[in-house]
Amino acid sequence: MDNTNRGERWDMVIRPRKGWFDIDIKGLVHYRDLILLMFKRNFNLLYKQTILGPAWIVIQPLLTTVVFTVVFGNLAGLPTDGVPKFLFYMAGNVMWHFFSQCLLTTSNTFVNNSQLFGKVYFPRLVMPFSTVLTEMVNFAVQFVLFLVFLIITAAKPDSGIHANWQLILLTPLLLLQLGVLALGFGIIISALTTKYRDLAMLVTFGVHLWMYATPVTYSTSMIADSYPQLLGLYMLNPITPIIELFRAAYLGVPRYSYGYNLLSVVVTAAVFLIGVVLFSHTERTFMDTV
Repeated sequence: MDNTNRGERWDMVIRPRKGWFDIDIKGLVHYRDLILLMFKRNFNLLYKQTILGPAWIVIQPLLTTVVFTVVFGNLAGLPTDGVPKFLFYMAGNVMWHFFSQCLLTTSNTFVNNSQLFGKVYFPRLVMPFSTVLTEMVNFAVQFVLFLVFLIITAAKPDSGIHANWQLILLTPLLLLQLGVLALGFGIIISALTTKYRDLAMLVTFGVHLWMYATPVTYSTSMIADSYPQLLGLYMLNPITPIIELFRAAYLGVPRYSYGYNLLSVVVTAAVFLIGVVLFSHTERTFMDTV
């Protein structure tokens, strides 16, 4: 599309993209203001017409942590590596909640925004990226709440908490990796659900099962002590090394080989790359199938 002969210049030329690796990264950067706008919209919609509003950001992890402490810590008597049960479960719950919410929300990107996508052009990756930003705000609030309980508990004698300040410095990287991993899996699922709608019904159930394959309600040391032959297979779960390193940093629980963390980073990068490629390929024709 070129009207330069008539003295006109276009700010943007929209052309169909071809090939699996033809990804509009420049367009995504150009629409960064739209990402922030969608972030504000997502946050407002999330707590619109609720009695407690944004207070649910704090209430939800507290209630979940209390349930985990009572059921798994007191009734089931699962070990927590010598640290206070409430903090042990809250550390895992805060990280898992961020991952699961990012994954569940981004997995419905095409279905939930089909009407908007059909009316106006913008890079479709704007929507999942804005979702991750929204969940990062929620995580920040929950993380501050976790720090408050951590400081109060650590001030007591014989608290059992041994923070590792060197590992604490890795917190932004752990959060970034967790967000990228959730984004990768989420956009893969969103691309597949345009053709296989029943897949969306299995996602929530699958995420719940995934939580029990992750050290959220129990410690990795329990697997290492009871099933040492399965520890290597268990650590292949890319979220497991992230949560374990987070607990090791703030609570001082035993940590395992950094090789598992490196493997987790490699898996995260691969999942994200596959997700972006598949998402970009699907967005060209999804209006015909969604």
